[in-house]
Amino acid sequence: MKEAVRVGRHTEPQPDLQELLARTARGDQEAFAAVYDRVAGAVLGLVRSVVRDHAQSEEVAQEVLLDIWRTAPRYRPEKAPAMAWVMTLAHRRAVDRVRSAQASAAREHKAALLDRTPEFDEVSEQVETRLEREQVRRCLRALTEVQRQSVTLAYYRGLTYREVAELLALPLGTVKTRLRDGLIRLRDCLGVSA
Repeated sequence: MKEAVRVGRHTEPQPDLQELLARTARGDQEAFAAVYDRVAGAVLGLVRSVVRDHAQSEEVAQEVLLDIWRTAPRYRPEKAPAMAWVMTLAHRRAVDRVRSAQASAAREHKAALLDRTPEFDEVSEQVETRLEREQVRRCLRALTEVQRQSVTLAYYRGLTYREVAELLALPLGTVKTRLRDGLIRLRDCLGVSA
């Protein structure tokens, strides 16, 4: 391969990307401009291959270049070559954008499915509630007087076992037993599986 011969002014060798990143880390805007010129095309190419949408690819590439400016102080040359570090930033950002787009599409799809759910049938719900209430009343009537009183006070009025015992003037153990027996009979009457 032949080397290009330049006629005219003598140009100094360009600093390598690693050196430019080190200068960028210190806030050197000219160094960052040189980094931008060197990596922008490769970053955009990689991002396009992952994102596959031209407009979004340009956005992501711009975000990557901003990340380079912001995170240049974190670059460690002993861990990876400069270009590999840049391309890793680009790849991660592109994958994040794809995942974000997929999650957004999934949320929209889920919302669309929810919009298609049938309307709530208020009349059916009221009928079911009335039937359930009537069945509970019928089953409560089947309990003994102490069981019915204990269940009603504990579950409909929210009293503690001790309060129920005091109100009915019964020993606490008796109230607990009547409540347990009453709830078992209610469960069987309502057809609820244990």
